[in-house]
Amino acid sequence: MQKRRLSTVRLERYETWLRTEEKSKATIDKYLRDVGFFRKFVGEDSVTKEKVLGYKQYLMEQHYAPSSINSMLSAVNSFLAHEGWIDCEVKTLRIQRQVYSPESKELSKEDYIKLVQTARKKGNQRMELLLQTVCCTGIRISELQYITVEAVKTGGATVSCKGKSRKIFLVTDLRARLMEYVSKRGLESGPIFVTNRGNPMDRTNIWREMKQLCNEAGVNTEKVTPHNLRHLFARTFYEEDRDIAKLADILGHSSINTTRIYIITTEREHQKCMENLQLMV
Repeated sequence: MQKRRLSTVRLERYETWLRTEEKSKATIDKYLRDVGFFRKFVGEDSVTKEKVLGYKQYLMEQHYAPSSINSMLSAVNSFLAHEGWIDCEVKTLRIQRQVYSPESKELSKEDYIKLVQTARKKGNQRMELLLQTVCCTGIRISELQYITVEAVKTGGATVSCKGKSRKIFLVTDLRARLMEYVSKRGLESGPIFVTNRGNPMDRTNIWREMKQLCNEAGVNTEKVTPHNLRHLFARTFYEEDRDIAKLADILGHSSINTTRIYIITTEREHQKCMENLQLMV
C-alpha cells in the first residue's frame, strides 16, 4: 500500500483546489497554516487514523482552547477529504454553547471610543476612520477593499465574499467624514484604506496599528482585534433592532447559529440579567 505522506506537491494541489472553490484569502491562509502545523507533527511518517488521533490528543495536551482545536481539526479534515483519505478524518470536540463571553475578551463601546479618540489625537486619520468604518458597517477586514471612493459617493458598497454579494450602507456621518478624507488625500478612485505604497491595507497592517494604539488608549490588548470591531457592531445592532435574521444578512452569515456567537452577552451583562430576575424570597 502506498504511503500517504504530506508532500509539498499535495499541499500545493490542495491550495489550488481551495482557490477554485473561491475560498477567501483569509480562509486559504488559515487552512494552509493549520495543515502545515499538522505536517510538522506528522513529519516523514505516513498519515493514518492513529496519527490524526494522536495529533488531536497533542493539541489537547498543549491546552489549546476547544474552539481552536476544532478549527485546526476542521482544516485537517478538509485536506484529508480532498486527498480521498476520509478514513483518517476525526471528530471535533463537543463544546457546550456559551451563554456569555469573558469580559476580558470583548471589546466594549467605551474601549472602541478610546481607540478612536487616541488615533485622532495622534493625527492618524486613516486609522481613526478605518476603526469607525468597520464598527459602523460590521464588515470583515477582508471586505474593507470594497470601501472605495465610488462607494462613498453613492452611499453604499456591494461586497462579494464567499460566493455571495450584499449591500453595505454607509451612515451619513461616516460618509461625510470619508468624503473629507478622500478629498484631503486626493483619492480619485479605488479603495480608500491603502498603505503608503497604495496597496489595500490587510489584516496584518491593521492589527499592528491597532495594537500600537492600545497602550496609549489604556485598552487591554487581548480585546483588540479587527474582528472584535465586527462583534461590537453585531451586539450594538441587536440591542437596537432585536432581529437576528436581519443581522445575519447584514453580516453575510449563511447560518443564524454563527450570528448567535456574535451577540452573546458579557459576564457582567449576564450577571446583571440574572440579578434582575429577583427570584430570591
